[in-house]
Amino acid sequence: MQEKLSIIGAGISGVGAAILASQHNYNVFVSDSKAIKASDKSNFNHYNISWEENGHTSSKILSSDLIIKSPGISDNTDIMIEIYNKNIQIISEIEFASRFTSAKIIAITGTNGKTTTSLLISKILENAGFDVLLAGNIGNSFAYSLSERDYDYIVLEISSFQLDNIVDFQPYISILLNITPDHLDRYKGNFSNYIESKLRITLNQNSKDYIIYNNDDLSLKSIKTKARKLPISLSSNISSDGGFYSHNQININLNNSKMTINKIALKGTHNIFNSMAAAMAARVFEVSDDVIRESLIDFENIEHRLEYVLTVHGVDFINDSKATNVNAAWYAIESMNKPFVWIIGGIDKGNDYTELIKVANKKNLKAIICLGDNNDKIVEAFKNKVVIEQANDMSEAVIKSYNLSETGDAVLLSPACASFDLFENFEHRGSEFKKMVRGL
Repeated sequence: MQEKLSIIGAGISGVGAAILASQHNYNVFVSDSKAIKASDKSNFNHYNISWEENGHTSSKILSSDLIIKSPGISDNTDIMIEIYNKNIQIISEIEFASRFTSAKIIAITGTNGKTTTSLLISKILENAGFDVLLAGNIGNSFAYSLSERDYDYIVLEISSFQLDNIVDFQPYISILLNITPDHLDRYKGNFSNYIESKLRITLNQNSKDYIIYNNDDLSLKSIKTKARKLPISLSSNISSDGGFYSHNQININLNNSKMTINKIALKGTHNIFNSMAAAMAARVFEVSDDVIRESLIDFENIEHRLEYVLTVHGVDFINDSKATNVNAAWYAIESMNKPFVWIIGGIDKGNDYTELIKVANKKNLKAIICLGDNNDKIVEAFKNKVVIEQANDMSEAVIKSYNLSETGDAVLLSPACASFDLFENFEHRGSEFKKMVRGL
C-alpha cells in the first residue's frame, strides 16, 4: 500500500520534495495557502501529483501518514496546529531527501556566514575534483537535485527552520558558525529555543563524524556531541585539532598535519572565520593545501553580501541587503574603512541595536537613512547620536544617502531587518538598491 505524503507549501523545497517522493512511490498531495506558480503546476501534473492552492483541505491532509512542511511556514498556522493535534509525523525536506542519498553530507548552519561558507566549501571540493552538490537554503532544492541523480559529496546550507523538523538527519561534517539572536518571532521570543534548534545539526552524529564549531561563541564553547570536535577561533590559539587565526595567518591543525593560509579573497573579520571553517572541512577530506589556498584566493563574493556596486562622484555604494539581522549588520559596519551613510530598516525581528551603536561610533558613521515605516526602535537607539532621515522607498533612500555623502565616503545598505514590508525578499531589496544607484 502506498504511503500517503502531504506537503505543506509549494515553494522550492516543497516542489522538490514532491517530485522526489513521487519517484519513490509515495502517494503525494501538495497544499499551499497561496497561488502555485504555473510551472510548478505543470511539474505536478507531469508526475501525477495531486495539488491544491489558495487554501488547505484539512480532511485530505489529516489522512496522511507523513507531512513535509516547508521551512517558511510557522507552526502556529491553523493547518499546522491541526496536524500536530492529530500526531502525524512532520519532517523537513532536508530530512526527507537525506533518506535517498549515500553521499557524505557537509551541513552548515549559524546565524550568519552560512551562504559564504557553503559556497567556499563547494568551490574547494569542486577544484579538488570531487563530485559535489551545493543545495539547501542556498537556493537549489536538495530533494529536487536528488530526483535527478545522487552525488558523492553534498554541501547543505541549513536554517534553524529546516533543523526543527529533522529526525534521523546525520551529516558527516556539521559546521556551527555562530548563534546570535535572530528569528525570535518564530521562537516565542526565547533565545534558548533558537540555540536548541541550531544545535540539532549534531543530534544524530556519532564518533565517526565531525563537528566544526565557533569556539569563541559562548553558546557553542561547551557543545555536547558524539562527533569529533574541531573548534575554530579568532581570539585564541587552538592547541588540539582545529583552527585559529594569529599574526594575520589562518592555522589549520588535523591529525598531526598543519597548514597555514596567509591570503584570502574576501574582506572582513567574519570572512576570515568563514574561510577557516571551509579550510577545516576541506582538510577532513584531505584536500591538498595548494587547492585550498588557491580556492580561497580566487573566490568571488556572493551577490547582496558586502557587494561593491559602483562609485558615484567619489562615493562608494555597498550592497549588503543579505544582512537581515543585527549580527550580520555588525559585521558589515566593522568592515567599513571610510566615513559612511547607513541605510537600515525593514521588519524588525525583536532586534537589539545596542551593539550596532557601539561599532558604528567607532567606524565614523555620518548619518542613518531609515527605510520603511516601522523604524521606531532604530530612531530611539540612534537619536542624538547621528543625523537620522526617513525614506519611504529605495529610490528616496539612495538619493538621500547620496546627498548626505561627500567624495571619499561610502553608502552602506545593511538593513539588519527582514525585507518583506517593501520587497519580495532580500534579493529584490538588493537589486532595487543597485538599480537606483546606477540611476544616479
